[in-house]
Amino acid sequence: MSAPIRTKKTVLALDCPDAGALAEFYAGLLGWRVRMSSEYPEWADVLPPEGAEQNVMLGCQQIEGYRVPDWPEGPIPQQAHLDFYVDSIEEATPAALAAGAVRHGHQPSEDGKFVVFLDPVGHPFCLCEE
Repeated sequence: MSAPIRTKKTVLALDCPDAGALAEFYAGLLGWRVRMSSEYPEWADVLPPEGAEQNVMLGCQQIEGYRVPDWPEGPIPQQAHLDFYVDSIEEATPAALAAGAVRHGHQPSEDGKFVVFLDPVGHPFCLCEE
């Protein structure tokens, strides 16, 4: 087995119909910031606040013909989702809803340790407690 790669930065990229709009949603939800480039208008970075560690970020990639995932069952499966660990799901939920998230109708957690939401373009994400 070879040695693992060493990353300088990790980006989770989400396809969407409007990169700037989805980036603004996640920046507002997390208290992060958006960086866009005129060179690549179909891409937006969502970065932690200035001074915070910058080795993990979100990318929003605008694509033609974006189709909303149909989770938990349907013809367009979830390809990825985000888990955000918070101190209190109950306290974080109003902020998620105010940012534009929607609580999903399907909630598979039996013990309430995570709650499934949808972002404005239909990507599932969870607020989680350990």
